[in-house]
Amino acid sequence: MVNRVPYLHIHYFNRLKLLKPDAMQTKRLILSMIAVLTLMMSAFIPAPAWKGDDILGNWYTDQSKALVNIYKNKSDIYFGRITWQKNPNEPDGSPKLDKENPDQKLRKNPILGLLILKGFKYEGDRWTDGTIYDPDNGKTYKCTITMENRNTLFVRGYVGISAIGRTTTWNRKTN
Repeated sequence: MVNRVPYLHIHYFNRLKLLKPDAMQTKRLILSMIAVLTLMMSAFIPAPAWKGDDILGNWYTDQSKALVNIYKNKSDIYFGRITWQKNPNEPDGSPKLDKENPDQKLRKNPILGLLILKGFKYEGDRWTDGTIYDPDNGKTYKCTITMENRNTLFVRGYVGISAIGRTTTWNRKTN
């Protein structure tokens, strides 16, 4: 007596094997699905809505300690100067000076009017290649600025690479 169950069992799985796609077909299917999903998602991602000059104007630094006027020169390079301070004077009434500046000759300059943003270029959706000077510690950092919305900037100062740094939020003066 011949046992036919194993034969039927093997025959059944051989049939299923014919229905399964091979590895190459599976790979093509997955790649096609990824391509279609990527195209669909890119249709919903808006292009940067900002123009280089959208950064122009007056911006309160974090904690509104100062107001910085951002402007550009004829070469489309952006700069920023302190035009207002919450506490511009020392207790004796004299203006606060740039006492922490590493250049001793510049330590007598008042912080009000100080140029703290220098050399920014607009590239796509951000302002790059610039520096920011921190009068609190006298240090200059590489800096990148991105715009969250028309009234909010993310100002990232860093040493070396951008991943090692600090981001502050600046808000546009609206009135």
